[in-house]
Amino acid sequence: MMLKPQGIITPVITPMNADESLNLVELRAHINRLIACGVGGLFCLGTNGEVYALNSDEKLAIIKTVVDETRGRVPVYAGTGCIRTKETIDLSLKAKELGVDALSVVSPYYVAVTQDDLYDYFSEVAAAVDLPIVLYNIPARTGNNIDWKTVKKLTKYENIVGIKDSSGNFDNTLRYIESTDTRLAVLAGSDSLILWTLQAGGCGAVAGTSNVFPALVVSIYELWREGRIEEARAAQFKLRPFRDVMAMGNPNSVVKRAVNLMGYPVGPARKPVSGMNSKAVDEALAEVLALYK
Repeated sequence: MMLKPQGIITPVITPMNADESLNLVELRAHINRLIACGVGGLFCLGTNGEVYALNSDEKLAIIKTVVDETRGRVPVYAGTGCIRTKETIDLSLKAKELGVDALSVVSPYYVAVTQDDLYDYFSEVAAAVDLPIVLYNIPARTGNNIDWKTVKKLTKYENIVGIKDSSGNFDNTLRYIESTDTRLAVLAGSDSLILWTLQAGGCGAVAGTSNVFPALVVSIYELWREGRIEEARAAQFKLRPFRDVMAMGNPNSVVKRAVNLMGYPVGPARKPVSGMNSKAVDEALAEVLALYK
């Protein structure tokens, strides 16, 4: 129950075949590539995993595959947040049955909710499922920012162990670190803020770019932990050219395309974003990938 989220946790992409069906064989291969590079955890069914494009049976198949292939080598987090509270609880309980170590629960999306609504939502999930829970704040995708005061109240639940902040607002991250509870693990959700979050008191990052450059991203955390700050800064800055390409379109689709170009057949992103495999993106990625050889 007292899992401490830390280090670089990869929000695992979901490999697919050309017809957009799941490619679970390549998912297993990708998991082993990531673990071999030293990631501190695997997070399936996140934004980079295209959770928004998966049906219930596919979600369960992915969780089962990730748990089975990981074999306890690193913690497995499953993204179980849905719009409805009951649906989130049901999926969370199924994820528990499949053997995940922790849950990542995004705030409800599409529907406008108050901070009281968010508190009630996360409270009910925490009370219903006895697994460690990492809150997931990504207001650009959900339309709902989890205020630090709401997070502070939620720390009354011992199984709420962390929060991933993908707001891109570093002051928001700082409020989570400074004003909630010291036991709460605050994780960077923006890959450009990994080192700065660590230096401010955070515990790591859920980093989409670690699907592409796992060893490099892991080195940011390891160098910081060893006190080699200038080297950590240099590693952090190496991510910028790739981050610039990600801004050319749907970021998680660019990540997936980059992995394909590196020779790993993770397939297309599901429509409507599979059109990201454009000549302009490919040319930009080729230039950037050449920098990391």
